[in-house]
Amino acid sequence: MNLYLISSVVFLLLSLAGLYLLFNKSGQAGWKVLIPFYNFYIWLKIIKKPWWWYIFLLTPFINVFVIMLMIVELLKCFNKHGLLEQAVGVIFPYFYLPYLGLNKDAVYVHPDNRPLVKKSAGREWLDAIIFAVIAATIIRTFLIEAYTIPTSSMEKSLLVGDFLFVSKVTYGPKIPQTPIAFPFAHHTLPLTKTTKSYVEWIKLPFYRFPGFKSIKNNDVVVFNYPSGDTVVLERQNEDYYQIVRDAEREMKAYFGDQFAEGSGRDAVWKEYHVTARPPDKRENYIKRCVGIPGDEIRIVDRQLFVNGKKAENPANMQYNYDVYTDGTALNPKSLEKLKISEGGQIEAGLYVFPLSEDKAKQLATWSNVRKVEVRNRPEGIVNLAIFPHDTAHYKWNEDNFGPLIIPRAGSTVTLTAENIALYKRIIDVYEYNDLEIRDGKILINGKETNTYTFKQDYYWMMGDNRHNSADSRFWGFVPSDHVVGSAVFVWLSLDKQHGNMPRWNKMFRVIR
Repeated sequence: MNLYLISSVVFLLLSLAGLYLLFNKSGQAGWKVLIPFYNFYIWLKIIKKPWWWYIFLLTPFINVFVIMLMIVELLKCFNKHGLLEQAVGVIFPYFYLPYLGLNKDAVYVHPDNRPLVKKSAGREWLDAIIFAVIAATIIRTFLIEAYTIPTSSMEKSLLVGDFLFVSKVTYGPKIPQTPIAFPFAHHTLPLTKTTKSYVEWIKLPFYRFPGFKSIKNNDVVVFNYPSGDTVVLERQNEDYYQIVRDAEREMKAYFGDQFAEGSGRDAVWKEYHVTARPPDKRENYIKRCVGIPGDEIRIVDRQLFVNGKKAENPANMQYNYDVYTDGTALNPKSLEKLKISEGGQIEAGLYVFPLSEDKAKQLATWSNVRKVEVRNRPEGIVNLAIFPHDTAHYKWNEDNFGPLIIPRAGSTVTLTAENIALYKRIIDVYEYNDLEIRDGKILINGKETNTYTFKQDYYWMMGDNRHNSADSRFWGFVPSDHVVGSAVFVWLSLDKQHGNMPRWNKMFRVIR
């Protein structure tokens, strides 16, 4: 943050110095550039643009784009019409504007007196494309971005094939940490499977602009997948750390006492191509925030409790149900009418479906259905894939979990051998410390300690399709610097099981 602030101030001062010189050359007193708001009015006069441009200058984030246009128009007043000259001026104004101001050959020409510069058709198209790309990039980076739902983890609140808008301004837009990237690509270049769409030799520190509100319980949130800092390229839809844990269990079972610590990781790196991704280039996930900083969450027989009270369950929340019939098959058309799109027959007379409570009750009334029973993993039955992956101290599963307190920035926790598994990823990965456990002692940045103070807020995210969602129960906390935005509106919904036909009744709906 300090580096970002210092560099921003230096760049601003250099840009103002360049404008000071150019104002003087245009016949306006250079000191006018130092007066906030008035300086833009004078700038618009110099380039002879209408007063209503000022409205856009007062609009957050849109003003960034307008200032770029004003720089281009200012450069034209000094006979800089080349695409390269204008690009350098826009991208590096803190260097180019002072250079132009000090250049004795650069003479101001009023827009009314400028000679008409005829552009080629190719240049016209190129300018239009650049204009559109920059405008769209600013909008999707700082204001609003379109997403699609690829998995069923939020069914039936959000459906596979839903296209939605995510507001970046709700919780505050973030400065891109990897600003040099191919437009409109997230982390992989189009038409490739593994080629990065960004470069990492320029990295900016994390900074979030103020938003309209903070995250509340039950908000539907888009965030960068915390466990996606390392990715197995051949198995990108799987959690790298779970792949390593599975490999280690297999090798322990095979080698027994001869198993060497870390062999599982070595085997994965030897067999696959593994890469690392910065926070802003990790996969985008969408879940419901069920725990905010300071909350205590607990799951008892599938029911979520927050701070000791039953949490408000989403209206369309689903669990997996066993559906027993008299041996006859369930009618596919009748299942389709109930909007049951997942699951199916396991064996003769037994089906498994993710269902909401009302759908389960409807199925139970069918003439050939003998019993409908929700699946529930009893307390004490360990699921090895469940966070914090320490079965010696935490015998948790997806249906019985916790209690667990969500870390808050500035709060301090006492560290022990028993609870270090809960916080080691926060300390080591999300907050960039060197954590080491040596001879039963906890060392952070080389110093022995038994406490830790959190630097940022954390959240607990869960899908509404509770038995079919890879969420915080499996990989833990979501850091605040991973939060992307708030899911607000579904504008299109396509049924992929029926040839991408539109779901007319699911379009243009607010997300709750």
